[in-house]
Amino acid sequence: MGILFFYSFRNLLTRRLTTSLTALGMALVVFVFSAIIMLAEGLQKTLVDTGFHDNVVVIRKSSVSEVQSGIDRLQASIVEIQPEIANDANGRPMIAKEMVVLITLQKRDRDGSSNVVIRGISAASLVLRPQIHLIEGRLPRPGSSEIMVGKSIAKGFKSAGYGDSLFFGMRNWMVVGIFDAGSTGYSSEIWGDVDQMMPAFRRPVYSSILFRLRDSMEFSSVKDRIQADPRLTLEAKRETVYYREQSEMMAKFLRILGTSLTLIFSIGAVVGAMITMYAAVANRTSEIGVLRALGFSRLTILSAFLMESLFLGLIGGLIGLFFASFMQFITVSTTNFQTFSELAFNFTLTVKIVVESLSFSLFMGLAGGILPAFRASRMNIIDALRDA
Repeated sequence: MGILFFYSFRNLLTRRLTTSLTALGMALVVFVFSAIIMLAEGLQKTLVDTGFHDNVVVIRKSSVSEVQSGIDRLQASIVEIQPEIANDANGRPMIAKEMVVLITLQKRDRDGSSNVVIRGISAASLVLRPQIHLIEGRLPRPGSSEIMVGKSIAKGFKSAGYGDSLFFGMRNWMVVGIFDAGSTGYSSEIWGDVDQMMPAFRRPVYSSILFRLRDSMEFSSVKDRIQADPRLTLEAKRETVYYREQSEMMAKFLRILGTSLTLIFSIGAVVGAMITMYAAVANRTSEIGVLRALGFSRLTILSAFLMESLFLGLIGGLIGLFFASFMQFITVSTTNFQTFSELAFNFTLTVKIVVESLSFSLFMGLAGGILPAFRASRMNIIDALRDA
């Protein structure tokens, strides 16, 4: 086996130009495949990381997102007295009644606009989201027309920086703080006092209710009680589940897109590998004859050429992954299909993506080398030596 390994590796080094070109073709395919899957993974991770397992989101039944939901004050007061809701250190219920709407803002670095999430928050909203911290300025004062914006909003939209003023809801809002929510969807939102936001947008209802469970095991009981109450038309979900559902449609679209593009590009890469391996067989006819004369079996010759082709695929896969890994330093923004709002996130490389990419590159190498390897293994000894 060691002889086969060094024989295959030596032949790749001997044909440096064709090896490099074929490997680069495969690397391009792996780069595209990895980048799009990383994009889908980054989107899903951003939204899933937005939630906490012990937090519960309550929205109107059949609503896909908070934007489409509506909870009146009577229903909110019923949810507010559920015994499973945890209390903070001061004995106050950890529950936030919030309003979510969309507005359109102008992009900072180019012409055009995009939808942005406006979230009206309650006193407990920040307590329920410990991943959020101010990086500039201060928190908005309750009862005022003050807002704080996520760092992605401050960076990507005009008049959304610290000290700027934004006009929406028929009034001016002063940006008094910028917050960082890590790699979560909250970084792409604008927050202000819910009691100011509701009259500004003429919305008499809340969009959602968020609360912390005192015991994670009590989720089923509070969920069943809320959903079975005839006075309510609401449903309860763990916050992590809610945001996972928000990401599914877009992530599925990106994965289908990535798979489709990769399959198209991979045809060219496989054909290139096949041409390279057929040329290698043609140029090494005499070597094959000598190997067969020395007693090497057809299976050994087949394995040697397949190993050479797999080496090509592996080299291409490693090169493609190497360049794809730098995509992690890029932040992109897209429209969340569920809320139709702007969402900023990063490419994310995981062990699973590495394994999938390398497996795909090896498959391309195998597909490109299987026919030439069979041709080499089926050569007649006498004919191969005669060609020498």
